[in-house]
Amino acid sequence: MTASVLFDAQGPRARALSTVGNIVSAVLVLAGLAWLASVLYDKGQFESSLWQNAVSAEAWQSYYLPGLQNTLRSALFATVGSVAFGILFGVGRLSHIRPIRWFSGVVVEFFRAVPVLLMMIFFYMFFSAQAQWIADRPFAAVVLALVLYNGSVIAELVRSGVGNLPKGQGEAGLAVGLTLGQTLRSVQLPQALVAMLPAMISQLVVVLKDSALGQLILYPELLRSAQVLSSNAQNPLQALVVVAVVFIVINYLLTVVAHRLARLLSSRTAGATVEGAGIGNPTAAAGGPGAGAA
Repeated sequence: MTASVLFDAQGPRARALSTVGNIVSAVLVLAGLAWLASVLYDKGQFESSLWQNAVSAEAWQSYYLPGLQNTLRSALFATVGSVAFGILFGVGRLSHIRPIRWFSGVVVEFFRAVPVLLMMIFFYMFFSAQAQWIADRPFAAVVLALVLYNGSVIAELVRSGVGNLPKGQGEAGLAVGLTLGQTLRSVQLPQALVAMLPAMISQLVVVLKDSALGQLILYPELLRSAQVLSSNAQNPLQALVVVAVVFIVINYLLTVVAHRLARLLSSRTAGATVEGAGIGNPTAAAGGPGAGAA
């Protein structure tokens, strides 16, 4: 069988043009970086005192580590809530009872469509006006917004995971006398969760990155802590570089874990093990065009 490709293989002329284009692009990028470095140098952004203040022990103890702790705390609570929300409404979308399926679909599609930042601001203002008994209102608003959005994405991951299973799995459950609900809970859902576990771990990257939006409602997470540090030391560029490196390292580790987990679980379920379907292709996670490729 011949492998299908999106484009024809390049000929000698096309390969030569691609090589020239890549070289020109690399030169332009390097020239842009050199120009940016010269501008920063002229502005005094490479002075050692600015970088020392950004990476000093005092900066880590008083700003970065407390901010990172708050970021991980909100991400942990949001992850647990998102998984519970996603499984509940993912199963609801697969229910054979039409009102439950309709209600679950409306909830999932609504919270997938609303921006996370908008939900954070809404819940923060609502808690400030109507639920002043909540001690840490920014934390509650951040976690609730992340749970609703990412839980909706996980619900679609669950639904697509069950949909990707071979039809024989459900038919086997019905053949041994299980009802539709029992077949879903006992046969299909466990396999779907195993198949979608790498994608759920990859979704943690989204949770971590979106937690930085909490700085707009004064939640003292990592980015907010860096802003406070930079306002005192007058080194916003250096502080943001440190924060960017921390986020890159954490997200890279999560991506590596998801990739290795996908390889480990690829032979332990009847369905295809999906890695990162909920990050870049929500349509695939919803079972629409592109779901087969996912």
